[in-house]
Amino acid sequence: MTAKSGQWDDLLVRLSSGGVIAGVGLLSVWLGGVWFLALTVIVAAVMIWELARMLDAEAPALALAGVAGVALLIAELVPSGFALPLIVAPALVGFGQLSRHRTLFTVFSLSVLLAAFGLYVLRQDFGFTWIAWLVIVVAATDIFGYFAGRFIGGPKFWPRVSPKKTWSGTAAGWIAAAVVGLAFLGATGAGWELIGVSIAISMASQIGDIAESAVKRRVGVKDSSSLLPGHGGLFDRFDGMLGASIFLLIVGQIVDFPPGLA
Repeated sequence: MTAKSGQWDDLLVRLSSGGVIAGVGLLSVWLGGVWFLALTVIVAAVMIWELARMLDAEAPALALAGVAGVALLIAELVPSGFALPLIVAPALVGFGQLSRHRTLFTVFSLSVLLAAFGLYVLRQDFGFTWIAWLVIVVAATDIFGYFAGRFIGGPKFWPRVSPKKTWSGTAAGWIAAAVVGLAFLGATGAGWELIGVSIAISMASQIGDIAESAVKRRVGVKDSSSLLPGHGGLFDRFDGMLGASIFLLIVGQIVDFPPGLA
């Protein structure tokens, strides 16, 4: 199928800024320690700032981001039992400060902080390899979904909320995730269940993407901010990672992870 004129106009900008984001992220993951801690705190705080601005223009977005960043920083340095109330507290603070969309802020801010904390713990417990697997699954889902959706096209997934997302791109993301799972299976000696987990992680990342699109549609904004050329804001870039990270936290309580190696 021939690509329509203009639908690739954003490709170069997306690839350039996406490459920088991926490079910084993977370097921080590889270095671990204070570098990855700093990455999770900064990204989470910026996402809270974007979320508050989207939901309520009068909200003290910068202050809420500061509270969230400090709380997450302390949470990642203390035992997990003491970390839990620190993760929940910023959502409660925001609930009291916003005059609109309080429930949305509570749910999404708690999800952001829980995902960031979970990623830090995952890096501490399992090392670089499995964070890299998670990042690559989410990235492959996004990249292959982007190209398949534009080359193949076809029926829309949910046009009222996400008009560019197609079923062909959605399915391509699952296939890409399965291939990533197969590659890591061979490289790590993990069990065949890793392929199924990878596909599920891909689906969860797509749910995170759709959920953020639904929030933007509800409040009438195109992007969460304009920080990243071609991508909008950090929330726009990390919405898939948010869904995938939350799902991985749940998966770890249901199946042995990494499968075949736990």
